[in-house]
Amino acid sequence: METMTMKTSWLFLNIVLVAAHRQVTYNGDQVLRITASNQKQLNLVKSLEQLEHLKLDFWKEPERSSLPIDLRVPAKHVNRIKRYLKSKDITYSIMIKNLQSLLDKERTSTLISELRSNGTYSFNYRTYHSLKEIYKWIKNLAAENPHLVRRMRIGRSSQGRALHVLKFSTGRRRPAVWIDAGIHGREWIAPAVAIWMAKKITTNYGSDPSITSLLNKMDIFMVILANPDGYVYSQTKNRMWRKTMSKTHGTHCFGADPNRNFNANFGGSGSSRVPCSESYCGPYAHSEPEVKAIVNFIKKHGHFRVFITLHSYYQRLMYPYGYTRKTPENVKELDMLAREATEALISLYGTRYTYGSIIQIINETSGNSIDWSYNQGIKYSYAFELRDEGQYGFVLPRSQIVPTAEETWLAVKIIMEHACNHLP
Repeated sequence: METMTMKTSWLFLNIVLVAAHRQVTYNGDQVLRITASNQKQLNLVKSLEQLEHLKLDFWKEPERSSLPIDLRVPAKHVNRIKRYLKSKDITYSIMIKNLQSLLDKERTSTLISELRSNGTYSFNYRTYHSLKEIYKWIKNLAAENPHLVRRMRIGRSSQGRALHVLKFSTGRRRPAVWIDAGIHGREWIAPAVAIWMAKKITTNYGSDPSITSLLNKMDIFMVILANPDGYVYSQTKNRMWRKTMSKTHGTHCFGADPNRNFNANFGGSGSSRVPCSESYCGPYAHSEPEVKAIVNFIKKHGHFRVFITLHSYYQRLMYPYGYTRKTPENVKELDMLAREATEALISLYGTRYTYGSIIQIINETSGNSIDWSYNQGIKYSYAFELRDEGQYGFVLPRSQIVPTAEETWLAVKIIMEHACNHLP
């Protein structure tokens, strides 16, 4: 029996690895960390965004000279870009020497783990999973915890995939916490962390006084994958895919950045009106069905007190605003809570986080979800950018999934507990 299982496993693995050759590959692609020492150099790096034929991919945008810029460069243009940077005396280092080598390791470990998954107890929380596996796990979690967890469908994606919310509740019509992950397809660590957190909630309810007390007063709504189409495309076609998969009239490019699609200074600075851009905001606010489903659900519910969205990467905890330098009414409380949350996070493994408003930490950004949620009256609105600081970027090794989840959970708990203790 064991021999047959091993043969089946290797046969399945070989079939999928053959299929993987149909994916976009990144052999020889490098990720450069660029440091602009002044505004002039920053503008020179920004000008590279206009060279669409080079197919450059800014993992971290050129926002301000005090922040590093991470740029993925296709293999055939690596030397050209390096020469350009040297000619302008712009400093750079190589963060990832060959992106494809990281992707090959990631894919093999993910495929092997899926052969062993069955139920939420045997589910491998230390690896990345396909959408099919995740949706199966969501169904199982609700089935195993019928008195605590309910699976709800709040809409469908551009390609018709179900958008699921997990509701953790012990009562009716109560103040609530919103947590979403996976709004950008390539940020695999975010849904992996959300999965771990959801299991943690069901495991700890009744034994952990903190989570038990919280769920006796508030509900938690969690979207494991806010952009299932983008996630599937990232897993099966183009690992670096960020956007949704909606069709845009009049262009061969498709998809919009869902975190530029919210009605919070929609289409303003920090987003793009160009459909082929990674930060394309879409034709109009809430044009993406994934965004519209979230907006409609939250507005209809009307009792959310916390809004948390999980992203990667760069180890930041941010609060509003991104589109204006105007500060939120409770900015001192938001900043104090962010400090306490990051201190709790750092206490576990020493992972260093920065915190502050979006515009303070990054730069002006329009159409993002936490600016929108705060403007809806959700006073505790936060965005996490999870590990790491760029060594692996979006291709975070699976060995870091559980440590990332464990430390992030400590910060999320601080925010939820504070909101629970300050209910009106």
